[in-house]
Amino acid sequence: MAFTATLSTSRTNRSLIGEWWRSVDHITLGFLVCLIGAGLILGMAASPAASARMGIDNPFYFLFRQGLFVTVGLIGAFIISLMTPSNARRIGILALIGAAGLMVLLPYIGYEVKGAQRWFRIGPFGLQPSEFAKPAFIVFAAWMFSVRKRDSNVPAVAIVFAAYLGLIALLISQPDFGQSFLLTLCFAAVFFFAGLSLGWVLFMMSISIFGAIAAYMALPHVRVRVEKFMSPDSSDTYQTDKALEAISNGGFFGRGPGEGAVKYSLPDGHTDFIFAVTVEEFGFLISMFLIILLAGFVIRCFRNALKLNDYFSQLAVAGLATMIGMQVVINLFVNLNMAPSKGMTLPFISYGGSSMLALCFTAGLILSFTRKRPGAYGYGE
Repeated sequence: MAFTATLSTSRTNRSLIGEWWRSVDHITLGFLVCLIGAGLILGMAASPAASARMGIDNPFYFLFRQGLFVTVGLIGAFIISLMTPSNARRIGILALIGAAGLMVLLPYIGYEVKGAQRWFRIGPFGLQPSEFAKPAFIVFAAWMFSVRKRDSNVPAVAIVFAAYLGLIALLISQPDFGQSFLLTLCFAAVFFFAGLSLGWVLFMMSISIFGAIAAYMALPHVRVRVEKFMSPDSSDTYQTDKALEAISNGGFFGRGPGEGAVKYSLPDGHTDFIFAVTVEEFGFLISMFLIILLAGFVIRCFRNALKLNDYFSQLAVAGLATMIGMQVVINLFVNLNMAPSKGMTLPFISYGGSSMLALCFTAGLILSFTRKRPGAYGYGE
């Protein structure tokens, strides 16, 4: 308490940490800490069942691993949030180059999980480069559009569109239709925020529709998932059925912490379907509070983006907030059987090393771009 008070009240404290504490957006930071804390608590409920299903003796194996990912991720987010927007932007662009390079190498150095080759190993851990490519691409797109605003001769739209097509090609080759869909939504959102013409928006929509049809026709796993969703009576819908059963069992107040039964037969109960596990054990009340926390984080980011003076920071923060918000919506829709399963985590809550590290990377960028620096915000901020 004394340490926090000293940081927040002493105007003579000109240390790097002191300056950071005075300038960082405390509300965004508070939402982030609450979400990660909630994720670890829910991990305590989901980890024993996941360990039992996989024959792992340590019931908290996944919780301990997630704790390691959170620790590394928060350290990374803190370091990035210390940077100036220009340096954070450079980190984002370098991350895009690195992630794209690793995605190119995945066919040679990656390994396959559930029919998809999206990961490569770093010791006992797996890393999914596409998770980092999403926020990095948004930063790159925001930068290019800000350059275009200063100099209309720069072919920013063509450059960004070429980068988008390159990433989509790499994602589809893995294959990863879910991430392709999310990246397309984020790309369209940044286009919209940048105020580009209706013609470009219609062109983007046409490309998206064509891409969805092509994916359905050419990729068997996409076709299977869509057909399962459209015709549940004639296909295997085990996971979504179990998720709906868990949600139904939870009711308003839940069955109690550790009392959930469906999680022991729900294969992805600690990852994609952790929301269903949450509802079964803690009920709709606590689950709605979790959604409010996620919505509050996204809304706060948008609020800050609207008040920023720097055009690049506006676009970047709005785009990154859109990415997190859309990922939440997609995950909830899958849990409620309102969309086909896409293998997408619930941000800051689900187990997943690459997902957690990439989300912390995203949060660090947002905290850097929204710090209260001289001239960063409009009058009165």
